Amino acid sequence: MDTLAPVAFDVARIRQDFPILSQPQARGRPLVFLDSGASAQKPRAVIDAMVRCMETAYANVHRGAYRLSELATESYEAARAATARFVHAADPREIVFTRNSTEAMNLVAHSWGRGVMEPGQAVLISELEHHANIVPWQMLRDDKGNELRVCRVTDSGELDMDDLGRKLADGKVGLVALAHMSNVLGTVTPVERIVALAHAHGARVLLDGSQAAVHRSVDVQAIGCDFYCFTGHKLYGPTGIGILWAKLEHLDRMPPFLGGGDMISSVTFEKSEWAPAPAKFEAGTPPIIEAVGLHAAIDYVTAIGMPAIEAHERSLVDHAMGALSEVPGLMLLGRAQDRGGVFAFALDAAHPHDLATLLDRAGIAVRAGRHCAEPLHARFGLENGTTRASFGLYTTKEEIDLLARALTEAREFFR
Repeated sequence: MDTLAPVAFDVARIRQDFPILSQPQARGRPLVFLDSGASAQKPRAVIDAMVRCMETAYANVHRGAYRLSELATESYEAARAATARFVHAADPREIVFTRNSTEAMNLVAHSWGRGVMEPGQAVLISELEHHANIVPWQMLRDDKGNELRVCRVTDSGELDMDDLGRKLADGKVGLVALAHMSNVLGTVTPVERIVALAHAHGARVLLDGSQAAVHRSVDVQAIGCDFYCFTGHKLYGPTGIGILWAKLEHLDRMPPFLGGGDMISSVTFEKSEWAPAPAKFEAGTPPIIEAVGLHAAIDYVTAIGMPAIEAHERSLVDHAMGALSEVPGLMLLGRAQDRGGVFAFALDAAHPHDLATLLDRAGIAVRAGRHCAEPLHARFGLENGTTRASFGLYTTKEEIDLLARALTEAREFFR
């Protein structure tokens, strides 16, 4: 793991920006929120920006010939421009707003998979994928006959790059679709190496950045991928807005995903003409207030600095590896060299759901189940699932220590 230069990061000050962290919880305990990988808490800046939009500057966008609509349109498109800067896109027109990462990947599966890929081409995914990066490709396979290939994951939770190379070797893979960071293992995949290998064999690359974009800087041009998606609610923004970045040349080739208002340039009963990208992928009234919230969230993390956030998380990961490894009977799932702040584990004496319930009594919020990654849990023989702790920029080492102590006490309770 590369060592980052120390960056000033005042987690106690940052926690004050999140109103929910100071709210009293049930049983009188402070909230230890370790489920940011599912959905992160919201800073005051995001809450205020959305309320301000609703109170003073809300109207529908793109259509109104009055000042309030023009202001709303400016705010909506400013969010697109901010998102483009956040991922270092070459052009704001490469940013398509969706409801979430799931819809972004379905958009690619529908529009690129059905509209551009050849029938004989395959899609290559891996064993560590979220269901959102499995099911759309199964639907494409069942609908159009495109083969679905799966790259194996090593026992340490890393992509088997040799297996990836073998599955690309015949040149029949049209699209490689992989997670940038696993939502279960915490594994950060070597995306630059993957893109270079895939492109050398004629394949395009889609990266699911739902976890990675929260924890580290993303430069889509430096990575070299063709598609990249992430979601607002994990980035301390609101639910209801996701992001698909795609090279403009790809968006121009892709047919629309949904039909309706605002995605057309003209309509008659005989035919319709599509608007240029990104409008042709944003049918109907878009997530206006959510875009304002996303913009505020991007401004918030940018002001802190993604390098500072990454350095803080790496410190937390190192601390958690030590603290959790000392819990008797605890099995950590995945030990990749490059990993983010997601820790899935199984305790020998407890079912994951029972463990999560007991931890909740201690004020610790974690997730239990298979985390929309059933094939990955099956790969490691954990059909009952795991318990998962995932970190945010407000997570502290003291909270990780509380988790480790609570896990030790839980083992004694269940035994």
